[in-house]
Amino acid sequence: MTEQPEVHQPSPDMLSIARLVPRGARVLDLGCGTGELLAHLIRDRGCSGYGVELNDANVQACVARGVNVLQLNLEEGLTVFGDHSFDVVLQIDTLQHLRNAEVMLRETARVGRIGIVAFPNFGHWPNRLAVLRGRMPVTKVLPYQWYDTPNIRVGTLQDFEALAVKNQLQVLDRFGLQDGREIRFMPNARASRAVFKVQRA
Repeated sequence: MTEQPEVHQPSPDMLSIARLVPRGARVLDLGCGTGELLAHLIRDRGCSGYGVELNDANVQACVARGVNVLQLNLEEGLTVFGDHSFDVVLQIDTLQHLRNAEVMLRETARVGRIGIVAFPNFGHWPNRLAVLRGRMPVTKVLPYQWYDTPNIRVGTLQDFEALAVKNQLQVLDRFGLQDGREIRFMPNARASRAVFKVQRA
């Protein structure tokens, strides 16, 4: 009997984000990591599409999962894709690693009919408390010490809203995530991760 590959279910936060993606959508997942979220969308929501990833080991993990993946450096932009090539472009925990974050946000809205962006929310109350105590926060969503973090940017829900307005993006939905729960009341203080659904205004 042929052994079936083990199916890994995404984290509760990723499942909440996945629900924003319409069934059957054509998806581009920027900085897709090991392809877990895209594999879930293909398997459970009938989606199709590609991941974009730079790390060699992550690319191999995507291939092993049967996820189509392109090995591209996001810092070089998305010029290989035409306008509205995809129904949804995902940028999950990617924006904070990029030097060209604002350009990539505009590219997300250009390449996809809608963009879904998620990032660690620096406005979450434990982060604020850590800063008040004179230290940079170390949490489950921000697990690195200040001197070895891959994050080159930190932001809050309110920061992203201002950035969306500046770049003429319409916010279709916004909420926070905390341990897989959607936080819609005071999410800037109460949620460790920010989630936005945007499109060109």
